[in-house]
Amino acid sequence: MPDTYLVWKFLHITGVVMLMGNITVTAIWKFFADRDGRAPVVAFAQKLITYTDWSMTVWGVVLTMIGGYGLAIQGQFDLKSGWLLWAQASFVAAGLIWMGLIVPIQIKSARLAKRFEAGGQVPDEYKSLSRRWIFWGLVSTVPLVASLWLMIARPG
Repeated sequence: MPDTYLVWKFLHITGVVMLMGNITVTAIWKFFADRDGRAPVVAFAQKLITYTDWSMTVWGVVLTMIGGYGLAIQGQFDLKSGWLLWAQASFVAAGLIWMGLIVPIQIKSARLAKRFEAGGQVPDEYKSLSRRWIFWGLVSTVPLVASLWLMIARPG
């Protein structure tokens, strides 16, 4: 039977890789699809961004949390102080931005994209939402990267 610590660590690292990989690739993919400007390309990218966010980002968050809390409990880490507290706070801040701002923008964008999927022009409303999505996506990445750094460096 495998060492439980290694199982928690595997789940945690797998979740982080899924989460960080997806948010990075998604932003790049969306940027270039939007820059291309052709309605079918933009709509296809938006559809797959929605799919990958729900399959990779959500599951990345779930695995990160399950593995992280499993490690903390097994290692008897104090979740309420020091680097671990700040890492959790940063992770939650990123999640709040994502859930409160990015997901609603993404839902509106996906609904708009369905309308121009077959062709035509990408409406200005979609372009405006895309700029907001990129901006808030970058903002939400800052506390996420801070959380990752705290997990690796364990300062103090």
